[in-house]
Amino acid sequence: MNSEFPRLAARCVVLCLALLGTACASLSDRQRDRAAAIAASARSTVVECTQADACALPSPLYDLAGQAEASSTPAAPRHYAVILDQGSDALLARLNLIRSARQRIDLQTYIFDKDDSARLVLDELLAAARRGVQVRVLIDQLSAIADLEILAALSGSHENFAIRIYNPSFGKAKLNYFDYAGSVLCCFRRFNQRMHTKLLLVDDRIGISGGRNYQDDYFDWDAEYNFRDRDVLVAGPEAAAMAANFQAFWDARRSVPAERLNDVGRTLLKTGVPAMPVPRYLRPERVEAARVEASDPAVMRERFVEPAFAVGAVRYIADLPQKHRRERRDDDAPAAPELEALIRSARDEVLLQTPYLVMSKQAQTMFREMRQRQPPPQVIVSTNSLAATDNPIVYSMSFKYKRRYLREFGFRIHEYKPFPEDAPVDYAALMPDGPPVASPDEGGRGGSGGIRGPSGSIGPSSGSASEAGGETTRRLQRTESRPSFFSSGAAAEPLPLKRAGVRMGLHAKSMVIDGRVAVIGTHNFDPRSENYNTEAAVVIEDPVFAQALAGSIRRDMSPENAWVIAPRAKPPVFSGLDYSLGKVSEALPIFDIWPWRYATSYEFQPGPDCPLPVTPKDPAFHRCYVAVGDFPEVNVGAKWLYTRVLTAFGAGLVPIL
Repeated sequence: MNSEFPRLAARCVVLCLALLGTACASLSDRQRDRAAAIAASARSTVVECTQADACALPSPLYDLAGQAEASSTPAAPRHYAVILDQGSDALLARLNLIRSARQRIDLQTYIFDKDDSARLVLDELLAAARRGVQVRVLIDQLSAIADLEILAALSGSHENFAIRIYNPSFGKAKLNYFDYAGSVLCCFRRFNQRMHTKLLLVDDRIGISGGRNYQDDYFDWDAEYNFRDRDVLVAGPEAAAMAANFQAFWDARRSVPAERLNDVGRTLLKTGVPAMPVPRYLRPERVEAARVEASDPAVMRERFVEPAFAVGAVRYIADLPQKHRRERRDDDAPAAPELEALIRSARDEVLLQTPYLVMSKQAQTMFREMRQRQPPPQVIVSTNSLAATDNPIVYSMSFKYKRRYLREFGFRIHEYKPFPEDAPVDYAALMPDGPPVASPDEGGRGGSGGIRGPSGSIGPSSGSASEAGGETTRRLQRTESRPSFFSSGAAAEPLPLKRAGVRMGLHAKSMVIDGRVAVIGTHNFDPRSENYNTEAAVVIEDPVFAQALAGSIRRDMSPENAWVIAPRAKPPVFSGLDYSLGKVSEALPIFDIWPWRYATSYEFQPGPDCPLPVTPKDPAFHRCYVAVGDFPEVNVGAKWLYTRVLTAFGAGLVPIL
C-alpha cells in the first residue's frame, strides 16, 4: 500500500497541473462568441470568378465522374477506380481534383502538417474558395495543424472556407505535455477516440480514400522517412455515400469550428485574424513542378485516366461519429464487422497488408476458426519489419506473437525492408541530386540492396524533417498508431539502422479475398481500429481490379522488398523443450524474456538450385533462404539492450497506447 502512494501522488500532481493549466486557458462562452465574431467579420466575401463552373480547371480525371454517371442506372451502377500507389501521383491527383471542383470540396483527415505538400494543398484549397467553391476541412485534433497563427488565419480567411477540429481535448487545437497527461489520466477513453477516416471528395462525384494523410512522408517528399502507402480514387454514384458520411462527421458535436477553440480563440482575441504566413518551402522547385504537372491534361490522362478500371458496384464502408458514444448501434460502426465478414468469406486466399500486425481477441478467434477448415484458406500477410516500422513499440506485439501467427493461424508473413529495391517511388522527385541507381548490397547478407544516389550514399542523408515546418510536433504527427503520450519520444520513432539513407515504412491498408474482392482503406486491422478509431474502406468486387491490387501487394512482398518470416531450423537437441518454454513465455501478459524465438527473418538467395522464391513449407526453403536475424538492418550495437527490452516488454503496453 505504501509503495503505491508515491506513484498515485505523482499522478495526482500531474493531473492537477494539467487541469489547472487548462482551466486557466479556457475561454468563457462570451469570449468564445467574440472570437467567432472576429473571425466571421474578417472573412472575405470577394469571389474572383463569376462563371457558373467557378472557373474550374478542365480535367480528364474529373470527367471520369460524368462518364460513370452517364453509364449508371439505379440497378446497375458503374464506377471508375484508380489505384494510387505512388506518393507523388497521389498528390498530383488531389491537386488536379481540387482545381477542377465546381461546387464543393470536403476534406477529412487524421494528420495535417504544415510542410511542403500540406501547405501546397492548403493553398490550393484557399484558391478554390476564392473562386467560388465551398471548402470544408475536418481534421482530428491529435495531429491537426500545429500552428495557432495558421489556424486563426484560416478561420477568418474566406466565407467559402470552413475548418473544424474533431474531438478537441480541453477545447484546444494544440496540446502540450500536461494536456496529454491530463487527457490520459482523467478521460482516457474519450482521448483515445480518434477520427482516423480519410477522404477527399469533390462535388459529391469523385473521391479519394486510403491511408495517406497530409504530410510529406505520405507523398514521397520527406528527406528521411517515407511511407509506402496506397489510396483509391473512385468516380461514380458511390460518392453520394462518401458525402453522407462526411456530413455526419461535420455535423457531429465533437467537430468544433477552429475559431471556437480556446487557444485559437485567444489568438483571435489578442491579435485579430492574422495574415496567412508566407510559405517557406524546403524544396520550392519541386512544389512548382507539382503545380505545373497538376494542370497538365496529358499527365492526368497518362497517369490516372488510362490506368483507370471500369468497375460495377462499389461500397464505401465507413464508421459514423456515433461509434464514439458509450451506447451505440451496430450500424454506427460497420467497418470492423464488415471487413471481418469479408475475411470469413474467403475460400482459398486472404492477401492482407497492414503496417501493424496486432490482432484483437475477436480477430484471433476468427483466424483460429478459419485454420480449422479443411482445407483452410491461405492467409498471406505483408507488414513492417522492425527496421521499417514507424512505431517500434507496436511492432513488439507482432514480434511477441510470431509463433502464434505462423503455427496456430498458418500465416505466411513478409516484413517490409527499410530500403526496398523495387518500390513505387519517384526517386527523381525525392532526391535533390537526381535519380538514384541500384547498387550491390554493402550491409551484409541480411540487408537489401538499397537505393543509392550518384554520390554513393543510399538516398540523401542530409536535411532535417523538422525544417519543413513540423518542428517538435512532427514526432506526434508522423505516427498514427498511438494517440497517448506514453509512446511519444524515442520509443515511438524508427530505430537507427546500419546504413544511412531515405528509408521507407509500410503504411498501406489493403486486402484481396480470393482474387475477386479488393479492399483499400484506413483500417489497420488492429484493436485500435476496431475499438477506438473511426475507419473507412472502399470495397470493389471485380476480379480485374482485385488482381491488380493483389499484384501491387505481392510486389511489396517480393524478395527485393521484404524478408520472409519462418520457423528456425530445428536444433539437433532440445527443440521440443525450447518450443514449449518459448510458448509459455509468450503466454505471459507482459514479460516475454525467452531469448530463443520460434521464428526469425530470412533472405532469399537466388542461384542455380533456387531460381525462384519458395514458401517456408517447401523442402528447399532452408537451402534457398538464409537466416538474417530477428532484427535485420537495425543497428543494435549499443542499442541491443534497448531493442531487446522493447520487444520483450513493450507488448504489454500496447493496449494502453
